[in-house]
Amino acid sequence: MRLTLPALLAALLCAGAVCAQTTAPPPAAADELGIFMSDKGILGTISDVGTKVGSQASDLVASTLGFLGVPYRRGGARLETGFDCSGFVQYIFENTLGLVLPRSAAQQAAATQKIDATELKPGDLVFFNTMRRTFSHVGIYVGNGKFIHSPKPGGEVRIEDMKTSYWARRFDGARRVAADPSAESK
Repeated sequence: MRLTLPALLAALLCAGAVCAQTTAPPPAAADELGIFMSDKGILGTISDVGTKVGSQASDLVASTLGFLGVPYRRGGARLETGFDCSGFVQYIFENTLGLVLPRSAAQQAAATQKIDATELKPGDLVFFNTMRRTFSHVGIYVGNGKFIHSPKPGGEVRIEDMKTSYWARRFDGARRVAADPSAESK
């Protein structure tokens, strides 16, 4: 049985039973995934990570998986019409955690707490210089060096690896969203 990417990621992120509501893979697929991960020694590691990540961050990351494939739309901030990068981040935080972030990537960077890349946790924001200006692109870190974002015209919400040369060269930094983002400083 083949797992879909959203089902696989949901299973990986929720292995420690920290996710409240997610789309779980069918039982047979979950069994196959469990056997594979046990054989590779991955299950224990994921379970440890899952228990260390706050339930809000897990819920936020799990909810982003339902948006895979939503089309990019310049200035977009609605599921029905599509998202640009900051519209996607703003929509996810507001609709998952009830936190209202500013609209642009640069404003989101300014309103959140700067962290070192070594401190990244699922749910943190990652910023990139894709338009020859700082903080011109934003995504949500999902773990294991990967982030989810709405990339560019003609693209769709997707998960990418921050270590690929394109993203690694353009990485501008990471930020953490506090319970009250307006309370944070640059």
